Amino acid sequence: MRNIVILISGRGSNMQAIVNAAQKEQWPCRIAAVISSRADADGLVYAASLQIPVVVIPSKDYSSRESFDAALLAAIDLHAPDLVVLAGFMRILTPSFVDHYQGRMINIHPSLLPSFPGLATHRQALAAGVKVHGATVHFVTADLDHGPIIAQAMVDVQQDDTEQSLSERVLEKEHLLYPQVVRWFVDGRLSLRDGQVLLATELTGTA
Repeated sequence: MRNIVILISGRGSNMQAIVNAAQKEQWPCRIAAVISSRADADGLVYAASLQIPVVVIPSKDYSSRESFDAALLAAIDLHAPDLVVLAGFMRILTPSFVDHYQGRMINIHPSLLPSFPGLATHRQALAAGVKVHGATVHFVTADLDHGPIIAQAMVDVQQDDTEQSLSERVLEKEHLLYPQVVRWFVDGRLSLRDGQVLLATELTGTA
């Protein structure tokens, strides 16, 4: 039985997609906690409604990234996570924090990395005139939005797209892609070895 801790900062729609898929498909895992860097994150209400333990580590209460990350790490490790999932977690994490969870922390980014890292990805995509856009799930490293890529989903960019319309179509893809990747990990198919993503083509067993 795998333990999963999910980190959010807001609505947590990807967290909800993962939780819903885990319950519907009866994954052999436990959503051990949902942790937020903001007390007003709407996703906390959703998680609590499903009796998932929720924790708030308010980033505004800490004077440095290092002190915040130390508190966050302590809160996460209370739940002995096999996987830490960043789902709209709006914090840049320190290298020591990232190293602690090497190979067991993943993130989803709303672009086809390595294109358009950082913020305002849909605006960047429209400004660049790209014909395809999408989302990327990757292992987290100290290099922001540049960790080893696990999987991607694409959408065609329409001539009349706005940031909002493009964002909505990409988010629909995210809600399918992220649960799929987490399920791979839960089923023991996904791992990171020597900086390379390994994905077994067939189910080798569950834990």
